[in-house]
Amino acid sequence: MLVVFSAVFVAADPAMVAIDGAVGWLGDAIGSTLDEGPLRSLLVDGVVGGVGSVLVFLPQILLLFFFMAILEDCGYMARAAYLMDKLMVRVGLSGKSFIPLLSSFACAIPGVMATRVIENRRDRLTTILVAPLMSCSARLPVYTVLIGAFIPRRAWAGGLLQLQGFTLFAMYVLGIVTAAAVALLLKKTLLRGPTPPFVMELPSYKWPSPTIVLYRMVDRGWSFVYRAGTLILAVSVLIWAASYYPHDAGSIDPALAPRRAALETELTTLGAEAPARAGVEDQIAEVDHEIAAEYQRQSFLGQTGRAIEPLVRPLGWDWRIGCAVIASFPAREVVMGALGVIYNLGQDFDVGDESSRDRLAARMQAARWDDTQLAVYNIPVALSIMVFFALCAQCASTLVVIRRETNSWRWPLFTFGYMTALAYLGALVTYQVGMRLPPF
Repeated sequence: MLVVFSAVFVAADPAMVAIDGAVGWLGDAIGSTLDEGPLRSLLVDGVVGGVGSVLVFLPQILLLFFFMAILEDCGYMARAAYLMDKLMVRVGLSGKSFIPLLSSFACAIPGVMATRVIENRRDRLTTILVAPLMSCSARLPVYTVLIGAFIPRRAWAGGLLQLQGFTLFAMYVLGIVTAAAVALLLKKTLLRGPTPPFVMELPSYKWPSPTIVLYRMVDRGWSFVYRAGTLILAVSVLIWAASYYPHDAGSIDPALAPRRAALETELTTLGAEAPARAGVEDQIAEVDHEIAAEYQRQSFLGQTGRAIEPLVRPLGWDWRIGCAVIASFPAREVVMGALGVIYNLGQDFDVGDESSRDRLAARMQAARWDDTQLAVYNIPVALSIMVFFALCAQCASTLVVIRRETNSWRWPLFTFGYMTALAYLGALVTYQVGMRLPPF
């Protein structure tokens, strides 16, 4: 199980980075052949970006089903389910739920698809509905940026216990405890029924068949790309449209275009080796980032963020955080990129780059409320955001796969509804209690 977990979490990373790089190269190639405008943005940010959001999960899915096919065909899976049954049954699940939930720490998508090994419909549905509560790798960018920026660097026991590490650990524990509570509640209410006896044939150990292993891996991987990918792409295009339009250049360019033109003129007058050239180029990039941020504020997505500010203000959030949370519906990690654009760091902000994260942290620490000029972010606000993303269902890919696995929109809508309510309540309690505690 350690090898399976590590493989899905770590070994798939190079392939995911390669796919992400290939998608980025394709987007740059298309962008370089088209003039600036809605068609270019649609193809680069909507279509290519949407396809990339689907394909980037493929290495995890292929690796997971590769190992699962080996474990199933050699006879181990039945024994693992038997060993875990006593523990899992205490929260209303069966031993067969162990591996899907374990793999959900890497990504809930392969975790949901792995529930196919559970024959009992109620147990399978319960596992599917709680699998997204496991803290997947997509939540890590949110945790690392906020913990690094706002959680104090305090240590105890000679440095063995650190507050920042404990905070990260607490986010994972929060997901596990909440999943256990939700599973128990579901099995006593919505999915209640007699607990089926745990009857399983223990097959003899044998060498797995390479043909069967490869067939299962390819078949399930193609099923994800073909059936789920089209819906994920559609959602990505819708989010792109909301973040691009109305794109009224007439209200933004007159204020910023003269500054950019003046800097361009200054740049052309400088020699290629002039020491001041780099500073001017940085100023031009800053103006470009301001333009992108203004378009983000002006977009339907930005307008929605302002509209929901009264709803998220009790969580300690301003309209910028609300806008980023809405933009992160296709994938949780998008929230950091959205904040990067909102805080004038540009469309090319890379949350995987340490210097980019440091720049975002600095901008967030300097952010002020529009009406009071007080600091937006503090420790309770940072914890509120982390708790929200630990419990929310901000992952269109997972919801689409739940639709695919349950053959109904009822269950993904239910998952989105209950997880969003849990996330909002958790963030509300975290912020309100945190603001009433003495500073530490």
